Amino acid sequence: MLESYVKKILASRVYDLAEETPLQHAPGLSKRLGVEVMLKREDQQPVFSFKIRGSFNKMAQMSPQQQQRGVITASAGNHAQGVAMAASHLGIRATIVMGRNTPSIKVNAVKSWGARVVLHGDGYDQAYAHARELEQEQGMVYVHAYDDKEVIAGQGTVGMEIVNQHPGQPDAVFVPVGGGGLIAGVAAYIKYLYPKTRVIGVEAEGSACLHAAMQAGRRVVLPADKLDLFADGVSVAQIGKETFAVARKYVDEVVVASIDEICAAIKDVFEETRVIAEPAGALAVAGMKRYVQDAAAARRTLPQSVVAVVSGANVNFDRLRHISERAEVGEHREAVLAVSISEQQGSFLKFCRALGKRGISEFNYRYAPNDMAHIYVGLQVATPEDRDAVVADLRQRQYEVVDMTDNEAAKLHVRHMVGGRNHNQLPELLYRFEFPERPGALLQFLGGLGADWNITLFHYRNHGAAYGRVMVGFEAQPRQRARLGKYLQRIGYRFWEETDNPAYTMFLR
Repeated sequence: MLESYVKKILASRVYDLAEETPLQHAPGLSKRLGVEVMLKREDQQPVFSFKIRGSFNKMAQMSPQQQQRGVITASAGNHAQGVAMAASHLGIRATIVMGRNTPSIKVNAVKSWGARVVLHGDGYDQAYAHARELEQEQGMVYVHAYDDKEVIAGQGTVGMEIVNQHPGQPDAVFVPVGGGGLIAGVAAYIKYLYPKTRVIGVEAEGSACLHAAMQAGRRVVLPADKLDLFADGVSVAQIGKETFAVARKYVDEVVVASIDEICAAIKDVFEETRVIAEPAGALAVAGMKRYVQDAAAARRTLPQSVVAVVSGANVNFDRLRHISERAEVGEHREAVLAVSISEQQGSFLKFCRALGKRGISEFNYRYAPNDMAHIYVGLQVATPEDRDAVVADLRQRQYEVVDMTDNEAAKLHVRHMVGGRNHNQLPELLYRFEFPERPGALLQFLGGLGADWNITLFHYRNHGAAYGRVMVGFEAQPRQRARLGKYLQRIGYRFWEETDNPAYTMFLR
């Protein structure tokens, strides 16, 4: 298998359009982690992503008859732009099916290369199904984003360049994983020449399909309602068939990174390069940091040299606010705490003294019943152990403390809502939703509810992604939970109940 792929990689035609990107030393990360870190700068491709390699190689290898039929694909991101640019260069008609909630910046980027854009459905699965229908109806050739040998070979040129550019044999190469095209190609080439170099996949929490497949020993499908959409470039429910055949043999392990760790990695890439990577683009850096830090904590031998693939930089500007808010938590430099204090003279000052001279990134105070008050505070800390020490110290001083550093509802919504309460003490159930960012989404939501449910709380914040985050409270008794749930499922938006979340019970109820 390896020899076959190496031959395909060496024979690929990516350099008719793609560029050989630099392997750049990262001095800041190297010093902080105690290993030599190199960044493979795929953000410098013409479409700011490695995807142009596989797309172009697939289309350049097609016969004249196939090229005459035109190509079609489904994608809302970098693959769409890669196919559109490659088709323009080769003079091939291209149709790209994208979800109706795709940000206009991506739609316009694809159109600028002369491709026809078809908007269908609210996400990738619906767009993919429609693209396959059009493929059959119109006789076009489908260009898969990852599960195709020619695409894998095109992506494998990233591994070939790493081998050619690195001064010696790297100890480990970290590769972001969505459907697996990039890691399959990179692993095939590197393992053929450097069997001892560890090839490590990195996935985002909530879309770790390769990790799940490795554990099960077979391809599995992640539940659609659990699929995380933050790192949308790698949000895939099932690893590809061909890519898994390669990865299960030649990928050494898979690291899973959190949203906060990805945000911190975006900041790291910016500090090293002054380029803002997209979440999927910084994923390998997040996993590399997690791997090295875990090895240090477990007193395992650290690798001396590592490579992380920065796979893309197609990020919406509107997302930067959300990313910057989460970066400090992801670097374990911020703790988000909810603290209860007695509402009496001098108690506020006493609490501030207990915090000492730590930097405070956020501070929200809210009076509570029974002569109590709740404080939502962001504190600067040095390490996770330092965070634990702060919590322990406050509890030793008889403060009630809830650590909300990993609480999604608290960080996405409640921190922006502290102060608003259920003044009439209505019975209330709270839910967190993901709305597709398209006109009519709210109307569809309210229409699905009808007039049977009274909304008591609503919070929406645009994060510059394809999906908006929404918090909604309903006037309802706990016994009505099942009935309300049926209404919400009928609407079709992903949701999570947050009624018992301490961020809600302390600051909003």
